[in-house]
Amino acid sequence: MKTKKIERDTVNVVTLGCSKNLVDSENIITQLGHNKFDVSHNSNDQANIVIVNTCGFIDLAKEESINTILAYAEEKKEGNLEKLYVTGCLSERYKEDLEQEIPEVDAYFGTMELPGLISVLEADYKHELIGERTISTPKHYAYLKISEGCNRTCSFCAIPLMRGKHISKTIEDLVTEAKNLARIGVKEVMLIAQELTYYGLDIYKKRALADLLAALNDVEGIEWIRLHYAYPSKFPHEVIDAIRDLPHVCNYLDIPLQHASDSVLFRMKRQITRKETTKLIEDLRKEVPEIAIRTTMLVGFPGETEEEFEELCDFVREMRFDRLGVFRYSHEENTSAHDIEDDVPAEVKADRANRLMDIQREISYELNEAKVGRKLKVLVDRKESGYFVGRTEYDSVEVDNEVLIDATKHFVRVGDFVDVEVTDAEEFDLYAKPI
Repeated sequence: MKTKKIERDTVNVVTLGCSKNLVDSENIITQLGHNKFDVSHNSNDQANIVIVNTCGFIDLAKEESINTILAYAEEKKEGNLEKLYVTGCLSERYKEDLEQEIPEVDAYFGTMELPGLISVLEADYKHELIGERTISTPKHYAYLKISEGCNRTCSFCAIPLMRGKHISKTIEDLVTEAKNLARIGVKEVMLIAQELTYYGLDIYKKRALADLLAALNDVEGIEWIRLHYAYPSKFPHEVIDAIRDLPHVCNYLDIPLQHASDSVLFRMKRQITRKETTKLIEDLRKEVPEIAIRTTMLVGFPGETEEEFEELCDFVREMRFDRLGVFRYSHEENTSAHDIEDDVPAEVKADRANRLMDIQREISYELNEAKVGRKLKVLVDRKESGYFVGRTEYDSVEVDNEVLIDATKHFVRVGDFVDVEVTDAEEFDLYAKPI
């Protein structure tokens, strides 16, 4: 008797936005993989089901998410796609509008609705998989999301609208997840959250990031632990102690400061002054002399005058940050800053962003030049364009400097730690040879 051939569903998970979205997608992939789906990530191969994990942070991110949804909606109308689902921040924030504007999508899900997404695919949400995930990064590093949501009230930020209130994971669950990552070969974990320093207040009734770092420091196989997205106001000093004292915690801190003018900081509702910020940076450098500090600044906030912007420029020159990125202000609905007129023209925002990066470019070149002749430990990420490309403990993935090793003269293995000597420097890259 002939039987009908049953083909397995193939799912392509498309991730847009930040590393926190990437972790969410990895959890989706893990759940579907254990439900016997053929799952790919950001693939160009044909799949009959697509899940778009969207970003809704600023205008450019929202535009990219909408254009991606529309492109797959067109694929569905042409018969190349059976099912289209949308999840993530944009879906959380604009679900009702999206349902009306792009009805080709079979269902929209918010940021905390993973079980519902799994269920609509007629799969079982497996609670026992919490703490396990299939990583989409190179196998030697991974992101570790320690909490969800944010309780801060920064006037420009829409993240609480999309991610809700702060919810910490337990130290025990995070240690289990880190052990699972180490078991599959991960050597570096990057701690991410909307706000790291708030960790633990909800479940332990105290700031427990230092306790978490101590527990993760003991996980066998994890060599580097990196801290991303720490809030400067009321920064817990015990975290500085942990960076200094724990051997596997990198001498690195990503601490978005946003501005340095007290009047702008007040309008941003950042709960900190320039004087307090300067004191924090000085304390960090005093306690951890080798620390690399990464920050981001926001230019073009409503009402930002040329004088206020110059205050920011002077601060950047004074602080000489190791790494710095710049965002242009985006006027976001339902934030308190949206009630203020967005009165800084787009061309002025662009000019200020460029001027600030010109200052940082010069600082970065001077700091890199000072590293020529130094011996550094490097984790090799990939081989590309005739070079092995790696990073020091002072550099995170994608956003920071890289170390280039000439592959025509030297051989190193991707995923290995290598001791190198720096031979040359550019604004945002170092050249080195293995020792």
